[in-house]
Amino acid sequence: MSTESNLTSMTVSLPHNLKDFVKTQSVSAGCSTPSEYIRRLIHADMQRQEQETLELKILEGLASPKTAMGTGDWKDLRASLRQALNKKNSQ
Repeated sequence: MSTESNLTSMTVSLPHNLKDFVKTQSVSAGCSTPSEYIRRLIHADMQRQEQETLELKILEGLASPKTAMGTGDWKDLRASLRQALNKKNSQ
């Protein structure tokens, strides 16, 4: 996940019963702190949203008109994917 050097803090107010729940769950999940548990939950939610976006794009692609791809199309696609991957890796 994150390293200590790039962490920032955020205050979240919870009722006592939710605070107790988070503490219990963090221990059960093997987290060293409730903050780690919350980070894991947020990370899991981000992954779920990315998965939903991917599935929607796949469905969109399946519903699009079918056309044969030429050599230029494949080169453009590879270049676009490389650019997206480089951008993601640099973040």
